Amino acid sequence: MTPKHFTELQTVLTDAHNDYDKMLNAHAYFKIQDRAMSEDMVQDTFAKTWTYLVKKGRVDTMKAFLYHVLNGLIVDEYRKHKSTSLDALAQKGFEPSAKDSGRLFNILDGKAALLLIARLPKAYQKVMRMKYIQDLSLEEMSLVTGQSKNAIAVQAHRGLEKLKLLYYPK
Repeated sequence: MTPKHFTELQTVLTDAHNDYDKMLNAHAYFKIQDRAMSEDMVQDTFAKTWTYLVKKGRVDTMKAFLYHVLNGLIVDEYRKHKSTSLDALAQKGFEPSAKDSGRLFNILDGKAALLLIARLPKAYQKVMRMKYIQDLSLEEMSLVTGQSKNAIAVQAHRGLEKLKLLYYPK
């Protein structure tokens, strides 16, 4: 690279910095919502552009090229795995509780089991719904269906076994 070409590239990039720096900062801040991070990204944009120009890259429209590089950096930032410390979360007011996790798992498991009842044969669906959704006793189910308590108990047992097979497939 000749000194004349080097000076031309410096002039092109300096003019681009003077013309587009504020707009690029505003764009990055709008996307990231962090002033320091957006300023760093804009500086990285100009550094990457400089590297590209020095390697004899060709830029037709400087503004479009700068926005393209900046948007790539913004996407990279979004994709980064961000870890947040528990102390930072606690300062914001988050308090983890372990006592609700068991209840949450029970609720989710119950909802999954309810959905699986619909996949049971019709004879077992009715008994399983009465027993586990309506919370009816064997006597009440017997009165509703007109079957003996023993027959209802057998259907409930067999339905539960089939439900277990659906819930825990082998």
